[in-house]
Order: sequence, then structure tokens, then C-alpha cells
Amino acid sequence: MSMNRRDFIKTSAATAAVAASTSVFTPKAEAKTGELAYEGEAGKWVGSTCQGCTSWCAVQGLVVDGKVVKMRGNPNSANGGRICPRPHLALQQVYDPDRVKQPMKRTNPKKGRGVDPQFVPISWDEAINTIADKIMDLVKTDETHKFCLFRGRYTHMNDILYGSFPKLIGSPNNISHSSICAEAEKFGRMYTRGYWGYADADLNNTEYFLAWGWDGVASNRQTPWFMKKLGELNKNGRMTVIDPRMSATAAKASRWLPIIPGTDSALAVAIAHVIMSEGLWNKGFVGNFADNKNYFVSGELVPETAGEENTPVVFNEIHTHGVVKWWNLEVFNRTPEWAEPITGISAEDIRKVAREFAAAGSKAISWVSPGACMQVRGAYGSFAGEALNGLVGSIESVGGMFDGSGAPSKGAAKVDGYQSEQIAAAAKRKKIDKRGTPQFAALNKKSGGGVVTQRVASSILEEDPYDLKLAMGYWNNFVFSINGADVWEKAMEKLPFYIHITPNFAEMTMYADIVLPTKLHMFERWGYTKGSQNMRGYLTMHQPMIKSHVDGRTDETEIPFMIAQALAKKGFTDPLRWMQDNFKDPVTGKTPETPEEFDLFAVKRATQPIWDGSSNSKGDTINSWEELLEKGVWTSKPYPIGKKIDNFKTATKKFEFYSETLKKVMEDHAEKNGITVDEAFEAANYTCRGELGYVAHYEPPVRHGDAATYPLIFAEHRSRLNREGRSQNTPWYYEMKDVDPGDEAFKDVTKLNPIDAKKYGLKDGDKIRITSVQGSIESEVKLWEGTRPGVVIKCYGQGHWAYGRVGSEVFGSKPRGGNNNEIHAYDYERLSGSTPRHGGVSRVKIEKI
Repeated sequence: MSMNRRDFIKTSAATAAVAASTSVFTPKAEAKTGELAYEGEAGKWVGSTCQGCTSWCAVQGLVVDGKVVKMRGNPNSANGGRICPRPHLALQQVYDPDRVKQPMKRTNPKKGRGVDPQFVPISWDEAINTIADKIMDLVKTDETHKFCLFRGRYTHMNDILYGSFPKLIGSPNNISHSSICAEAEKFGRMYTRGYWGYADADLNNTEYFLAWGWDGVASNRQTPWFMKKLGELNKNGRMTVIDPRMSATAAKASRWLPIIPGTDSALAVAIAHVIMSEGLWNKGFVGNFADNKNYFVSGELVPETAGEENTPVVFNEIHTHGVVKWWNLEVFNRTPEWAEPITGISAEDIRKVAREFAAAGSKAISWVSPGACMQVRGAYGSFAGEALNGLVGSIESVGGMFDGSGAPSKGAAKVDGYQSEQIAAAAKRKKIDKRGTPQFAALNKKSGGGVVTQRVASSILEEDPYDLKLAMGYWNNFVFSINGADVWEKAMEKLPFYIHITPNFAEMTMYADIVLPTKLHMFERWGYTKGSQNMRGYLTMHQPMIKSHVDGRTDETEIPFMIAQALAKKGFTDPLRWMQDNFKDPVTGKTPETPEEFDLFAVKRATQPIWDGSSNSKGDTINSWEELLEKGVWTSKPYPIGKKIDNFKTATKKFEFYSETLKKVMEDHAEKNGITVDEAFEAANYTCRGELGYVAHYEPPVRHGDAATYPLIFAEHRSRLNREGRSQNTPWYYEMKDVDPGDEAFKDVTKLNPIDAKKYGLKDGDKIRITSVQGSIESEVKLWEGTRPGVVIKCYGQGHWAYGRVGSEVFGSKPRGGNNNEIHAYDYERLSGSTPRHGGVSRVKIEKI
């Protein structure tokens, strides 16, 4: 990154000058920015939602003279009115002078990195009619399945554009970004307790927190709430953080274990070995041997039969299933001494952590994050981490973990009756990402139940299972944000026609044929999201705080309605009929005639179970639409701890150490594909065979690149300033980058342990090239003891070559910093469909330049 502080200040000044020239703030509001005295009659706090991560926190913005000037947490929210830095950064996003201001079309047919699309402004009518014509071309040739919808950041109004619109025009292809986000994290919860989703926890009473690659004060899942509770947790209990980097959370923890990336499953089963062999498991939750003797002896199997009378060794399980099988199949010989050379964690530390964790019993939490499982063989890292919760009985317990709570809402109407035979048949064709095939199990709750986002690029290039002809994406930037960025670049070069709905030009936009500006979350649009934290579910609103200062439309409601109107004029009326029949104003019964009416009516309809008073017994009392907007959020009553014990959504209704649930899914998957289960594991690039695949176990990590040529392991982390990767055109991001331990303001540094730096003759500030089998990027060295020796660590988020005057050094060609996805190997975690962005999938070499 060549920009120094002086250059950056010049760029920031230029940005400020452009902002001033576009009259972002009125003089009255500008004069009051940064003051506190205007919090009264001069301004009004308006509730909305931050979508900087999937915490989806309720927030409030202070609106003065039609401009939002300040952010705070919503005092009515489940997290106690707390927020992190991300909502504040969003102020520079909404008033970013580089936002897409009106529809654009490409005039240069050539596509590629560094190629100028030669966009020119067009009207909304021309843009929408062009899209409608492209859809009609597919309808006429019976090729509607060759349309694909890419979903990026979304609200819970996504049922319309993502869930229903493709079906209404005859496509099976609604491709979510989910598998590049956290699907492998959900795998362990699904196949131990039948829950596919984000977990919640009773942090008020937790006494031990085992964090697997989770930087709770910085990155995702209840971030503001965890920031609040961390001090109490350190005072009343203990925390151990397992991470090759000393994160902000690790710096405040009782113990930091700098693990070798990709070996989390080995550490987890070694901890389990100590707990079981020393008799430390929770007898009240798991159960015990009938004679109260511990038969879990290190290195020995628990015999199926015992004594002269051939009587079995009986383990009376209470709320779990298969603990003895787990021991016999995996844990019996997974000693700390076995794990030490694999994980880089000493046997002594493994024993200490295991004993501390078990001593806290049901108030001990093993929290699995993407860092521990978004690896090529990471599903069993997730499984093993979750199994530890079962051993100590911290599932559905005070101080423990449980499923996320919900909030009432009304989903989109079914499309049945609004599809012709041709359209209905086309919508049932194979999906473009090849989910459910031998190589891409994407299990979720069934074979092919998940999504393999990354595979779409290969499908486009290989035209397998067919050739895509038309795609539309919103709030997504797959060219930048998925491993093997060059593969996506080639795929987007080949895709015949792409429509990008986006607030800012980005790498994905540079391959677009039509660009549609969208209103910004939190500030300019209607919508709602649902989440769970602090033992409560919540529904939090989006509402327009301000009038959009660009000519944008709401992505999930207004734009599909406009396309449906255009299609109806061309004789294809079903999508518009579906929207007008099913999304009337729930108060007046009025049929939506305009995009603005559809936008508002659809949100009112979806949130009606909250504002009509019918959910008052489940949480907050709200009795009108206006009251919901005023409060900004509805919060449920506290989660009733213990309600799912012996009623888990597993095959046995128990917490499963031996997963009968996974066994059934794998057998169905194998049968569907005409292969054996062992062949299915092999196709998914796992080493396990037979029953071992149904228990948490160690899988050797996959590394791309041989150790001789690429001697270092590459690992990455997230910044507390990354708004889902969308804050890199804000000057504040660079000014404050040193809030991330080991990082530097105004720079994009690569952290290297001084031991390794000495070996390679490197010092602070040296420019280096980092190369993997996938590609290379340039960076600057930062010597930092918070990096495990042998591991190169860099924050994800910078390296945009097309993201505005601040985010890119030269827009369209020269990046500011390096994009990690250019060196991450293009590979998969195939059981869940996830992209392996952690776990050291790539080995690298570094060269001074």
C-alpha cells in the first residue's frame, strides 16, 4: 500500500471537498455536527437497523434538518442499547460522494479487470425495460432456468426478490452468499442438536468461555453485547481464546492458545479425552456407567461385553446419545500428547483448559466460529467444538448455550397458481451450483439443502450443468469476496449479461451491463430483520430516516415490482399478479400500484404480527404500525432455558455424540447419487470412512502448496471496522485501522512473528510479495509477537481495485492494499458447501520487493 499519511489526508480532503460541493449537509446541520446540545427539539432520534454484521443490531439515528448526523444504540433493544463502531462508519457510507447516483449501462462490450466499462447514465425506464426484455427472451426460448439471482447482504424482505422472483420467472437459481459466510459453523449444531442457525448464550451467568477462532469484541454475532459482557466474564469466570493471532478478545482473555491453523478438531477431541478419561463429564446431563466406575481409560476401548457371563458394560445415558461410541471410534487414544505436535498447543495447556472447562460444568461454553470450521475439512471442527458443550451439559442450561430465539413475522405468499406449466417446470430444474451431487453434498438438513456459492463461477466457465445467460445480483461482490478471486473474474467475463443492484461501484459492478443504484440500509429504505442475542429474539425495523440523495430504489421490493410491471406490459403478467394479489395494504386493503406503495405495503404486511398486537403475550407490547416505527424494535421475552432438552430436532431427540441425524442424511445423500457412504466421504475430500464419519473426529488439514516451496501458512482475520466488507471507501476506516491489534492506521500490513522475520531478513515497513499456488499480492511487513511463528496473518477487507477514490488507489485498476482472496486457494468445505477462508488452506512464500 503506497499511500502515506500525507497522501491519505490529501485524498480525505478531496473527498470532503466533493461532499461539500454536493451539499450533503445543510449549513444548520453542518454547524451542529459533533455537538450534543442539538439532541432535543432540533433533532429527532429515528429507529433503524445496522447491517454491518449479522448481529443486526437495533440502532437510532439523530436526524437534523433532514440529515442524519449521529448514531447510537436503540435503548429498546435486546443488547441494552449498545453498538460497536460499524454504525458510526455508516455515516460516511450514506453520504459517500462515490455512490452510484442513477442507473447506468455498459457501452464497452469487452469485460475484464482493468477494462473501462464506459458506463453511461440511463433512465430507470430504459434500465428496467432492458432487463424485462432479457427475461422475455429466456421465456420465449424456454431457457428461464438460465437466469440466476445472486443475494448478498439482505433484509428479511428478501423473500420477494430472492425467494420468489426467480420461481415466478421460471428459474431454480437463487444463490445466496451464505456459504461464504458461516454455513460450516452451523454444521456442528445441526448434527448434535438439530439446529441450523446462529446460537445464543446466557452470558449473564457464564463462568467459562472457550472461544474457537472467535473475536467477539470485533467480529460478528452479538458484538455489542459481548463487548459489554466481556469485563464481567473476566471478573466472574475465565476465557480461553484459540486463535493463531492475538485478537482483541484474546488480549483480554485468561489464556490465549495460538493454534496451528486448521487443527481445531484435534484440539477439541484431545480436550474431550481429558474430560472423559478423568471422569469430568456432566453426569446429570450425559449420564454414567451403571456401576459408577469410569471405563473411559486412555488408550483402551470400552468393551461391548464384560465378564464371564458376557454382560455388557452399561452406560445409562440421560439427555445424550452415543457417548460410548464416540469414545470407541475416536476419543480413546486422542491424548493431549497426541494433539501437541498437531496443534502446536502443549499437552500441559490442553489438560489445564479441559479441567477448567469441565469444572465450570453447565456454565461453560464452547463457542465455535467460522475460524474453526471454514476449512477444507472443517465440518468436524464444528462438530467437535459443539460436542464439548454436550459433555459438560451446557446446552439448554443457565450460563450455557441454546438455539437462537425467533420473532413473529409473515413470510411471502406462495407462488402456487402464479406459474404456467412451462415456468413451473423450469423452476424445478437442477440448480447451477451443483448442490447435492457427490462432490458438493451441501447437506444442511438434507442432501443439497445448502448452497455452494463459490461453485457458480466454475459452473459458468464449464457451462455445467448448463450455461447461464442472465444474472442479477444485489449487495454482493463475489469477484472480491470469494476465494480464488481470479476464477470469479474469468466467470464474470464470460457471463453474457449481468445486472448489479448496488449502492457503490465495486469489482462485481465492473462486469455489469446494467447498474441499478439502491437505497442504503439503515438510512433510506423500508425493511426489517430478525435476530437473537442476550437470550431474546427481536425484530428490528428499517425505515427511511432521510430522503435518499441518489436516485435509488429499494432492492428487494421496488425493483422487482418495477420489473414485474414491465413484464406485464410485454404480456407476462404472473409476477405482477402475485405481487398485487398478495401484498395489499393490511390496513386499507389497497392494491399496490406503484413501487413505493408495494415497498411500504409489503413491509407492513410482513411485520403485521408485531404491530397488530397479536404478539404482545410473547414480548413487547406494540399495538400499531406507528408505535412499531416509534420504538424501532420488538423484543421477545427471555428464552425459556431447558425447553428443548430431550426434544432436540435430532433423530433420537437427544444431544447426539454419535449422530444418527448425520448418518441418515449421509445415507440418503449416497443413495440419491448411487454411491456408498464411504464413496460420498471420499468425494467430499474427507478421510473418514464408516461410522467414524458420524462422530466428531480429527481430520488432517488440507494445505495447497508444498512446504518446501511455500513454507508459511497464511491466515486472516476480520476487522471491527469491516461493515461486511463495505466500509473501505470511508476515510475513518483507514484513520482508525489500528484499533485491530497488530494493524496500523493508514496501512494494510501483514503480521509476521519476529522469529520468522529474522529468518527471512525482514524488518518493519519492508514491502513484500506474498505468493500462493493461487496468486500473489503485495503488502507491508509488521513485526508482531501476536502472530504464531510459521504463520503469516493479514486482515481481510482491503485490496479493492474498484471501490471509490479512497478504497482504491487508482479506481478500476490499482488496489489499495491486498485482497486476501487472490491468494486463498479456490477450494471447498464440501459437506456444508462452505468456502474455506480460514484454517490455513494456502501455504505461501514471501519475498522482499
